[in-house]
Order: sequence, then structure tokens, then C-alpha cells
Amino acid sequence: MERAQRKVRSGKVVSDKMNKTVVVSVEITESHPIYKKSITRTKNYKAHDENNEARIGDTVTIMETRLLSKDKCWRVVEITQRSIAL
Repeated sequence: MERAQRKVRSGKVVSDKMNKTVVVSVEITESHPIYKKSITRTKNYKAHDENNEARIGDTVTIMETRLLSKDKCWRVVEITQRSIAL
């Protein structure tokens, strides 16, 4: 029996204060059902970052995984773009 495809999202790291955890903000653009205007919705996900490599401002790809803590069920797959260090 094959495993189902896991959900994958791409977003920007907004916090890296926790140990081995980053908060990733994912923006979704959708059309309003009646007015057809574009709406941008933002959702934050806590993702597991094993080596503490992601920094604030980085663009990362996250993948759904098993429950790792009370509200962490995503993990960082790769850092697609580094932020410019100040």
C-alpha cells in the first residue's frame, strides 16, 4: 500500500527564536466568491528545522509530517532563498 502525497508549502521565515523550530508565514492568493477580487490570506506554520539553519527572511519549502509537538507538524525540506544578511 502506497503512502499518500504529503502537503508541501513555500513561505518566508518570520521567527527563528525557538530551538530547532521556525515559524513560516505562507501567503495564499484566492479569488472572492462573489466580488472576484483577489484576497491574500496569510497563515503561520511551525516547522521543524533540525540543524537551526533557517534565519528570519529566508524563503523555505516545508512538508507535512507526523505530529512533533502540540502544534508542530511540518518540517523544513530546503532553504530556497537566503535573506540578505545585515
